Amino acid sequence: MKRFLPLGIFLVLAVFLALGLSLDPREVPSPLIDKAAPAFRLPQLQDPGKTLGTEDLKGRVWILNVWASWCVACLEEHPILVDFSKQNVLPIYGLNYKDKREDALKWLDKHGNPYMLSIEDSDGRVGIDYGVYGVPETYVIDRNGIIRYKRIGPVTVRILQEKILPLVRQLQG
Repeated sequence: MKRFLPLGIFLVLAVFLALGLSLDPREVPSPLIDKAAPAFRLPQLQDPGKTLGTEDLKGRVWILNVWASWCVACLEEHPILVDFSKQNVLPIYGLNYKDKREDALKWLDKHGNPYMLSIEDSDGRVGIDYGVYGVPETYVIDRNGIIRYKRIGPVTVRILQEKILPLVRQLQG
């Protein structure tokens, strides 16, 4: 019996390893899912004299996309967001994270602007409230201001079609 103990331990560890390898590291469960989106009021990127806050967005389903001009992965998802925004399914708001305003504006001019508005989170405090691990990150927030989905990393066409759009249709229904 004792000689099978190492084999048993190995098999248990192999099962845990196999289960861990089958998970998507970008699908980290967020404690914010089904919780109220952290409140913010930040200056608008294009017009810093104006602000946008979570209270302004109550009553509608919306996407918050955390992005930055220095983010290489943001370039990967940006054309997808630009195309999606043209469909007018729901508004996408950008949270420009730890970026310089001038760099962010140049980046949007160069790559297109999928956002209804972008707001500046230059010190990253709102990002901390949202549990941002890194950019890009995307949140779907319902009419009551509840976070229903969080994506860590670039949004892909597949993620958009299989996860975000069905959820948005359900929330808008």
